[in-house]
Amino acid sequence: MLALGFTDHPLRAPVLAELHARPFVSVSTPARILHVAFLVDRDAARADRSAFAAFCAARGHAGPAADAKHHRVTFGGAVLRWESHAEFTTYTWELPAEDLMEGGLPFQPSSASFAATLSQMPQPGPLLVAADLHLVTDTADALPLDRLFDRASLARSDVEDGFAEIATDFQPDPSGFVRILVRDRGMTDDAAGALVQRVLEIETYRTLALLGLPEAQRLAPKVAHIEARLGALTEEMKNTEGLAANNKLLDELTTLAAELEADAAASLFRFGASRAYEEIVGLRLRTIAERPVSGFPTWAQFLARRMQPAMRTCQAIEQRQANLSLKLTSAANLLRTRVDVELEQQNRDLLRSMNERTRMQLRLQQTVEGLSVAAISYYVISLLHYVLEGLHHKAQTMGLDYDVGVATALGVPLVVLSIWAVVRRIRKGHFDEA
Repeated sequence: MLALGFTDHPLRAPVLAELHARPFVSVSTPARILHVAFLVDRDAARADRSAFAAFCAARGHAGPAADAKHHRVTFGGAVLRWESHAEFTTYTWELPAEDLMEGGLPFQPSSASFAATLSQMPQPGPLLVAADLHLVTDTADALPLDRLFDRASLARSDVEDGFAEIATDFQPDPSGFVRILVRDRGMTDDAAGALVQRVLEIETYRTLALLGLPEAQRLAPKVAHIEARLGALTEEMKNTEGLAANNKLLDELTTLAAELEADAAASLFRFGASRAYEEIVGLRLRTIAERPVSGFPTWAQFLARRMQPAMRTCQAIEQRQANLSLKLTSAANLLRTRVDVELEQQNRDLLRSMNERTRMQLRLQQTVEGLSVAAISYYVISLLHYVLEGLHHKAQTMGLDYDVGVATALGVPLVVLSIWAVVRRIRKGHFDEA
């Protein structure tokens, strides 16, 4: 904040702007609004922003700012509102009042007749939401709702303290649009704009919330398979013995855990987004403060009856994944402990075998040393005997006479002790070096 001489937090501007990211726009009755939402990833969202900016520039209008999340432009009597969200982009067309009704019936002409208008923008991603909302003045005349909606699915509510009524069957018409009728009983333009936006948000977010159901249905057989296989493996664990068999079971448990975690990671965003979208739908329904119309369910009642089973399915799969992860981890830890114990037993047996082998080698070494002392002593004594014999004649001439056999016998203990001492010293030197 330069005026005060302070340095702003780098996120201050976007945090403040978030409260005004998608403001309500005044809508005058009557009005016909076509609303579409496309799923986009990050690259598609950038391409869509560029395409919309080019679309505006080609018609002499400024495009959205680089960081803008919404933009509104008027041309040819129609108003186009563009909004960028986390995983989808919406385009909302407010059509001229004179093109709203034919024959006094809402939704006439058919939304298909506006295809040329809607197709002016390149499609940024797969279409998920298409709503045809008709805001009409309530003249207290009975409208033929049975001709506009499926009576079996029709939900009606009085809202805005009785100043409006909303009705829809949540089913696509032949053109693929879900029809929503809003009857104005005296709302201001601002109130009408806020109600229209909330109603469109309910339709958008309830569709997005249900994206988690196909994911849950896809994962259900896999989760059931892992549960069954985990039960079989834990049953095998009770009777399995031996390191090889336990290692095989551990490998299977690890494979199951990896498969489960991969699926859980892939579905983490989808299930989390479904919960968030469901909460937004509930918040919008509470905000419009529905009052029941006799003989018809409110929107909240209809969506609760139809959406809640789907949301419970998503939650159940997510909970089963979490429980399975804990059980697989527990089983793997138990089996890993068993494998570690068996490895320790094998190591103990191996050490015992090595000790026995070392003891045998020591005995053999001592035997070899004894034989070596005897053999070396034999050769040394033999050499001594030859020396004494060779010197015997010379000693006699010098007056020194000795018995060769006796002299050799006297040298035997000296030679043996000397060689034994040398061998012992050599062995002790080897032990010291080790």
